[in-house]
Amino acid sequence: MLAANPSAQPSHVAPSRATSEPAWVRRVLITGALLFLGVFILLPLAAVFAQALAKGFGPYFESFSDPVTLASIRLTFLAAAIAVPLNLVFGICAAWAIAKFDFFGKNLLNTLIDLPFSVSPVISGLIYVLLFGLQGLLGPWLDDHNIKIIFAIPGIVLATIFVTVPFVARELIPLMEAQGRTEEEAALVLGASGWQTFWRVTVPNVKWGLLYGVILCNARAMGEFGAVSVVSGHIRGETNTMPLHVEILYNEYNFVAAFAVASLLSLLALVTLALKTWVEWRATRERTER
Repeated sequence: MLAANPSAQPSHVAPSRATSEPAWVRRVLITGALLFLGVFILLPLAAVFAQALAKGFGPYFESFSDPVTLASIRLTFLAAAIAVPLNLVFGICAAWAIAKFDFFGKNLLNTLIDLPFSVSPVISGLIYVLLFGLQGLLGPWLDDHNIKIIFAIPGIVLATIFVTVPFVARELIPLMEAQGRTEEEAALVLGASGWQTFWRVTVPNVKWGLLYGVILCNARAMGEFGAVSVVSGHIRGETNTMPLHVEILYNEYNFVAAFAVASLLSLLALVTLALKTWVEWRATRERTER
């Protein structure tokens, strides 16, 4: 006969809860988290749509027929359409350099990528004014050559690029560092070119992180207020993005139009959240299948 194991527990004995919280603690934490999200996120979001539709769907949709509103929508998408691809290219290059190579100044580059996170967006916009404004460092030269950056579309694009620089790089760097250099080196040894290695080895390994970074970058680009506000000049129909246009409409007591445009931004945010959730689900599923 086999000797009984004194450490074995009968099947009817509940497992030890030494590392788990009591049920009431979990319920309190979950309830508190849900209440916080409801009061500070869901309730304001619902209030935006309620105010936008306060006078019905007619005035709501009529708000988007205003040429100035349409111009702000076009400018918002234009700034995002320029800033996101540029940050995509920079993010891939920076992440590849930091994760795959050792070079002098690597830690400095890694630190500078986070600079937009630590600098106030208003300060970043002011930096561009000090550089390209009429009284700025390059202002006189730009004025002599009839080049306008501040209070024009180029300034808005530059400010948008600055505040969205870290998103793609910060998603890719940990992924590439975790994967190491073995697969790329093996591909090169087997005769693959640099581009073949990049497209067939590197990109497939980071595709979900890359898409995740692009989604976050685009969301920040469309919703940026502080930096864009400083460099835009608030010229109606020319340099006002959607967030700036919402502020102007609200200050003019045009509440329906203000909340209508704000609801469009909220819808874009919800779409971004849905895409973000889908990317996370696909990435988790792919890791599980491996």
